[in-house]
Parts: sequence; structure tokens; C-alpha cells
Amino acid sequence: MTAPTFRGARGVYRPLVVEDGPALFVAHGDPAVHQFWSSPAHATLEESVAYTADTIAVENSRHWAITESGGEALGRVSLFVRREGVGEIGVILRASAQGKGLTGEALRLVVAHGFGALGLHRIEADIDPDNHASLRLFERCGFVREAVLRDNWKTHIGIRDSVIMAIFPA
Repeated sequence: MTAPTFRGARGVYRPLVVEDGPALFVAHGDPAVHQFWSSPAHATLEESVAYTADTIAVENSRHWAITESGGEALGRVSLFVRREGVGEIGVILRASAQGKGLTGEALRLVVAHGFGALGLHRIEADIDPDNHASLRLFERCGFVREAVLRDNWKTHIGIRDSVIMAIFPA
């Protein structure tokens, strides 16, 4: 499903396309940015292109490139509709673009779209408990901690817990 374009005060969030894969390699290929991902940092540009294509192909999902003005993808935000009325959101942003408010703005716009146009009644996020920056970001965007799922992910850094956060329509 195609995602609409959102224009915010800080950036433009346009539909993600496979051609964004090389730009996303900057984030996916950075071990520090990718530390709490379910897989290690991408070793090649081709890996990021294939990952972007696979992500876009996921059924019942929408994806946006995080950009400053509609051009190069600095990161992405994805919304997966897991079951009727329930979505899961995730983000990644290259290190050089962090701290500018782009990800928070993207989250707020995509959440509003999920509750409005998509009719969701719950949007959740699954965050590593040691990913303090993401936990703070989602809290600032109105998500609340609901649970910790112990030993929920087997990743490149070991077996990890998940902090489940959620937001509901106002």
C-alpha cells in the first residue's frame, strides 16, 4: 500500500522506494545506529537495497523516507498493521541527522495517520531496554510502557528483552 506524503515543520516524509536503499545504507551500515536492531549492521550497499525492497513488500504495511526536503532518505519510519486495528511502528535514522526532531515529527505524523485514515485503535513499538534514546523518543511522542517481554529476540548481540510501548487515540 502506498503511503501519503507528509510535510512537517522539520522535514518531508514521503513514500519509501527501493531506490532509497543506498541512502539507507548510511544508517543500516552503521554499527552504532544498528546496535539494537534484530540483525547486525549491513555489510554492503546491496544488503540495504535488498532489505529496503523486502521491507516495502511486507503485506499490510506502509513506509516513509525521512527527509529534510523530500530528497535523500536520512532514515525511515514504518507502520505495520499486525491485526485489525493494531499497528506496530519502527524507525531508523542515520547518526548525522539525529537530534534535529525529524524522527519525533515523523512518528507523530504517522501515528496520526494510523489513527485517522487507517482507523487503528492501538499502535505499539518493540524497543530494546538498553536503547535509551528510542525509549525517550517514544515517551516524548506519547507512548507509554506496558510490558517487558523477557528473552523475546535472538539478535547479533545475544538474547534480548523487549520493552513494549503503546499509544492510543486521544
